[in-house]
Amino acid sequence: MKIDIQQIKQRFGIIGNSAGLNRAIDVALQVAPTDMSVLITGESGVGKEVFPQIIHQNSSRKHGQYIAVNCGAIPEGTIDSELFGHEKGSFTGALADRKGYFEVADGGTIFLDEAGELPLPTQARLLRVLESGEFIKVGSSKVQKTNVRIVAATNVNLVKAVSEGKFREDLYYRLNTVPIQIPPLRDRAEDIVLLFRKFASDCAEKYRMTAVHLDDDACRLLMSYRWPGNIRELKNVTERISILEEKREITADTLRRYIPNVDVAKYPVLANQGNEPKNFANEREILYQVLFDMRKDVNDLKKLVHDIIDGNIPVHADRGNIYQTHMQPISPVQSPLVQEAETVEEENLSLEEVEKEMIRKALERHKGKRKDAAADLKISERTLYRKIKEYNLE
Repeated sequence: MKIDIQQIKQRFGIIGNSAGLNRAIDVALQVAPTDMSVLITGESGVGKEVFPQIIHQNSSRKHGQYIAVNCGAIPEGTIDSELFGHEKGSFTGALADRKGYFEVADGGTIFLDEAGELPLPTQARLLRVLESGEFIKVGSSKVQKTNVRIVAATNVNLVKAVSEGKFREDLYYRLNTVPIQIPPLRDRAEDIVLLFRKFASDCAEKYRMTAVHLDDDACRLLMSYRWPGNIRELKNVTERISILEEKREITADTLRRYIPNVDVAKYPVLANQGNEPKNFANEREILYQVLFDMRKDVNDLKKLVHDIIDGNIPVHADRGNIYQTHMQPISPVQSPLVQEAETVEEENLSLEEVEKEMIRKALERHKGKRKDAAADLKISERTLYRKIKEYNLE
């Protein structure tokens, strides 16, 4: 008997009717009765975590254990122990034997979220489990067997990671037996207003208030915004509006106060509308591209200011307050604009240096607390540990 997609949506709280979303649900239902490995891909915030549950609950393993593991949140030094277990005394702090997730979930399903963050040694161990169902605990020499179905998810471009040597090609093909692509919210324009209404209703029920609703212009604005944070961002915006706005009817002018006013004509990288569209592995890469565009603009402005100061370009009253009250030219030393431009020009804004500076400032803001800094940067703690070591920020 074929399971109805609408029933699945109601059961798992999925909102939307876009073709891409329905296709992803349909593929999940088709593959669920099998034991094939599934790789779920999509941007951060699109709701990838619900699909492993759909697969597990509609499989023969539904009465077995379902364990979700965030691979990016486990430090590299302990992830093997978490996944495969360890023997007493195998490392400092191993005071007793411990079962790993693959032993506990025998007969069930393991969901490996952020699988692209797995270190290479752990990838080799995982490949062995996929190929033979065998694993060895940390500190042991005994081979153990497990019968586990693996569903993985990532927002990392694994094809690129394979080409860069960061992800094993053989593991990629093992995980990617059945791929499921979750569409970003910008490709589900018809679902955006439905999701807003759902989140507004939930917020109203939770805080015992009247739900907000959008006028026609606000609906059009909501659907035109690109939602880089996807469903997670939309939910946050909806909840802020519900709590902070006194009026229950939301206009476009009100909505503009809650979503970034991005000039897509100036930064086409955000609109992805050029003849050669760019694909970004995550939102930080978009930020880096915007920073590069800003550097070019600042350098152009610096050149203009220097030309005015040197007298190469005549200045009129309507060009701005370039001269002081007594018509004395501002020197480059006196002008904070020129100083800022020179500072920006002196910095070689490579991706690595921008990332290093962002990490350094985040650590300063949180007084060296890596967990808080990782949350601020929207990266996993293990990724932050690796970057700190890579950039010598100890």
